[in-house]
Amino acid sequence: MRVIVVGAGEVGSSIAASLCQSHEVVVVDIDSERVGSLTYDIDVLAVQGDGGNLETLREAGIEEADLLIASTDDDETNIVTCGTAKTVSDAFTIARVKDKQYLDTWRGTEGALGIDFMVCTVLLAAQTIVRLIGLPAAQDVDAFANGAVRMAQFEVPADSPVANQTVAQADRFPSLTFAAIIRNGEIIIPSGDTVINSGDELVVIGSPESVREFGADISPDDAGPRDIVIVGGSEVGYQVARLLEARDFRPRLIERDPERARELAEALPKTTVMESDATDRAFLERENVGEADTVVATLESDEKNLLAGLLTKRLGAGRAVALTETGEYVELFEAVGLDVAVNPREVAAEEITRFTREQRAENVAIIEGDQAEVLELTVDADSALTGRPIQETVADLPEGTVIGAITRDGELITPRGETVIEAGDHVVLFARTEDIDDIAARV
Repeated sequence: MRVIVVGAGEVGSSIAASLCQSHEVVVVDIDSERVGSLTYDIDVLAVQGDGGNLETLREAGIEEADLLIASTDDDETNIVTCGTAKTVSDAFTIARVKDKQYLDTWRGTEGALGIDFMVCTVLLAAQTIVRLIGLPAAQDVDAFANGAVRMAQFEVPADSPVANQTVAQADRFPSLTFAAIIRNGEIIIPSGDTVINSGDELVVIGSPESVREFGADISPDDAGPRDIVIVGGSEVGYQVARLLEARDFRPRLIERDPERARELAEALPKTTVMESDATDRAFLERENVGEADTVVATLESDEKNLLAGLLTKRLGAGRAVALTETGEYVELFEAVGLDVAVNPREVAAEEITRFTREQRAENVAIIEGDQAEVLELTVDADSALTGRPIQETVADLPEGTVIGAITRDGELITPRGETVIEAGDHVVLFARTEDIDDIAARV
């Protein structure tokens, strides 16, 4: 497949790096230094120029392209790029936008603006934050099989009861599968006698109830949020509050600007909006922010988000989730004391990459910087998985492949060695990214 990626920033570079292993990728950017740096790092073709210009797109080979991804930091440029591409090409177009109004317009009219698929960075970031809030201790959460199966990635705290247990000891849930352990960046496929260390990240697949119960097992003191404080009335902060209200939460939101605070108070009937500076310690103490179960920092500045998160943690808040616009800061934020950092650009890049890979699967979650994937496949009568016990099937698949869950007629089946997969089953499996094409071809 020939893919044109317009924009060689953080999002475009990440997408290009993910796709270039199995596709012919062309990257277009107006900045010559970005283009040069990217072609030095990964195996892509490069074109310097404005992606919204027809001649530039022709130079990139738009007439022969199968897919165009417009991923610059400017919404209008991305929209124009997709529309321009459609005038001379049948390529499938994907646009990244920050303004949710564009997403609403696009959803209202199929094929509007010459765009086949649109992702909204702000909304994706808010959805990611809300999923993390709903599952204590989770670093990542994804749903499969229409919600019947959930994948979650948990970090094991030093004081966790699960630390120093074997997988067999920790596996006390009938519908849960331990898919992988990530230790110092390395993926380990565990057996029953594998010991779980503090600091490990566990990838588990199972029913929503079992995943939630296992999360509570990892951190028994974190029973789920009741008092949620959002620091910053940015668009992401607003969307987080709106999504929480839809789940019957009643969050508190701190916004410094009086006019913006009034707008938010009118738009969010179930949210208590407080007009104040979120770095004012006296205010935070007076409003008992330190007693909150979860604090979400969604200010417009990375530094302020870090400060607000650390300050509320120092005051006693249970969990701090912070937004960062800089991808390199994610690990830094978590290293200095925040529980989870969310980078909107990283989330958008993953969503676009996920969408391109759903051509070979119904749903995909990307694990540990694209080292592995959890994917959902429907098997037919000719599949290598059909009609055989799993213990035989897995032996024929690439090493490290784990079948995590099966749904049949909407019912969840926890896979065991003797389980036989039938035609029509939805199978959720974990595999290393390098093996996905091989597995998809067999299934």
